[in-house]
Amino acid sequence: MIALINVFKQYDHKPILKDISLHVRENERVAIVGKNGAGKSTLLKILGGMIEADEGQRVLEGNPCLKHLVQKPDFKEGQTTKEAILESLEEINLAKNRLEEIALLLQKSPSDKALLKEHAEISSFIDHHNAWDINAKLEQILESFNLKPLEDSYVNLLSGGEQKRVALACLLLAKPDILLLDEPTNHLDVEMVEFLEELLLSTNQTLVFISHDRYFIDRVATRIIEVEDMIIRQFSGGYGDYLKAKEALLLSLAKSHEVLLKHLKAEEEWLARGVRARVKRNEGRKERIMQMRQEAKNNPSLIRKMSLELERERKNFNQSEGVNRKKMLFELENIHIQFGNKNLISHFSTRILQGDKIAIVGKNGAGKSTLLKAMLGELKISSGKIEKGDIKVGYFDQHRKMLDDSKDLLETFCPFGGDRIDVKGKNMHVFGYLKNFLFPKEFLDKKIGTLSGGEKNRVALALLFTKEYDCLILDEPTNDLDIPTINILEEYLQSFEGAIIFVSHDRYFVDKIARRLFVFRGEGEVEESHKSFSEYLEIEKELKSYVSLQAELSKATQKPKEKKAKTKLSYHEQRLLENLPIEIEALEAKIKELEAKLYAGDKNLEELKKLSSELEEAKNLNEAKILQYLELEELNNELENAKI
Repeated sequence: MIALINVFKQYDHKPILKDISLHVRENERVAIVGKNGAGKSTLLKILGGMIEADEGQRVLEGNPCLKHLVQKPDFKEGQTTKEAILESLEEINLAKNRLEEIALLLQKSPSDKALLKEHAEISSFIDHHNAWDINAKLEQILESFNLKPLEDSYVNLLSGGEQKRVALACLLLAKPDILLLDEPTNHLDVEMVEFLEELLLSTNQTLVFISHDRYFIDRVATRIIEVEDMIIRQFSGGYGDYLKAKEALLLSLAKSHEVLLKHLKAEEEWLARGVRARVKRNEGRKERIMQMRQEAKNNPSLIRKMSLELERERKNFNQSEGVNRKKMLFELENIHIQFGNKNLISHFSTRILQGDKIAIVGKNGAGKSTLLKAMLGELKISSGKIEKGDIKVGYFDQHRKMLDDSKDLLETFCPFGGDRIDVKGKNMHVFGYLKNFLFPKEFLDKKIGTLSGGEKNRVALALLFTKEYDCLILDEPTNDLDIPTINILEEYLQSFEGAIIFVSHDRYFVDKIARRLFVFRGEGEVEESHKSFSEYLEIEKELKSYVSLQAELSKATQKPKEKKAKTKLSYHEQRLLENLPIEIEALEAKIKELEAKLYAGDKNLEELKKLSSELEEAKNLNEAKILQYLELEELNNELENAKI
């Protein structure tokens, strides 16, 4: 649908993209990945026709409709959510008005071929958007994107996540042939990200998007384009496939380097044989040797760079328990936090020990950052008690209040002059340290205020990690960071021996770092879980499906006369009836195993809490499956008896 041929783009005489050729086909979902500043947004804008390439061609096949979501959507001053969405429906309203005009004209000229053709085309357009009833369409969109409570709010006063939801709703309403999305999941909570995933997977639209959310890429993308050093590499599949392909590429490069060295050795021997070998007719061969020397010189650093990046990605979650877990850092006893009439946290108690790795997850506005501020003593709780041990706490604030925009990097890290800093007791050159956070030397004299959001976050994290702490409290540490920087952050946190308490919506990041979850479920309820975030979400999804099926079965038994009577179970219900006894048997075996471990008497307090939590989850799931089986069996018996 879109093709780029030999595209070149530069800014201020600095090349960004060089000799780029690619083809985005119909129904493809293409993710663009790469470091901040690599040229991802530039590539997306060239694909969408928002900017022109300096050289090369952009070719559109047919006349597709393209729509583009920018990182920071822009809305009219004083426009409400409802008005913004209605504005995006303007084309449909115009089409319906024209349809009414044509209907009147056809009463006078019922055989007019041009009018009949236009009537069919407009009807097809409205069918495509499923928009014969505009008010119903508007209500559906407001509900789907959880915007109903905000329909009369001014869009420019909403939070970043709420504005992103409005922009996505407007964009997806237009049903373009090609969607171009720049960081669509930024500022969205996990539930809304999962809704967006399902929505994009259910459409036939062609999609090109930039994202640093690795789970989102893995679920949605059918192809990945990596932008690095002005060129692109293309990989089939999702993020997991991309990592495997990069590993294969690394192995191939290492083998090619070995072959190159052998070949170069033979050529160097030829070159050293004497004057007769260096006559003019062999200039071409000598030139190839020079090229081989340069390649042999560059390859090791390239191989090492790729190897380090892959190692960071592949590194498994560290399950080691070899840290001292006896030191009490925080104790929260029956705490309650309320703003106005809204309960954010209701009667929550927990202990946080040295070595704990806790992720705080849940919807936007549920009270996650509020809990962090209460633990830091920055916010007074309504009731209850928070006790803090004699500990040093390092805090990462998502608004970066610890940075002074008027200072450059050197002043920020060396406020008393010089160019050396103490990093956890070790004296280092400031550039040697900042290199670990992907800052080139020329950044040392850059003012903080001139840096991008991602670069400022890297500075804030680098500053945080110069000191030694017993506990790190991090509020959205991965916001605005690119994947290589998130990998570095993950390395630092996995090697940190103290406690980590962090808020994040990045599921991949949470899975790698957290060993415990505080889940904000709304209405003040905070649930603790020892599952990984992915496992927790999967169980929640399964339980919701049971509730949904129960509701369907209940409706079927309450209003049997409204539909044609069922004569047998559906294929899905029949499979469930057959498989549920097997699943129940497996769960009962798991419950016995957990009970045996729980009552063995050789566990510490934390292990007992974890086992108790797992046992409760297994019992709840088992009860839900038994209830589902009994209802299906009862329904099956009723249907069988009705045949007699």
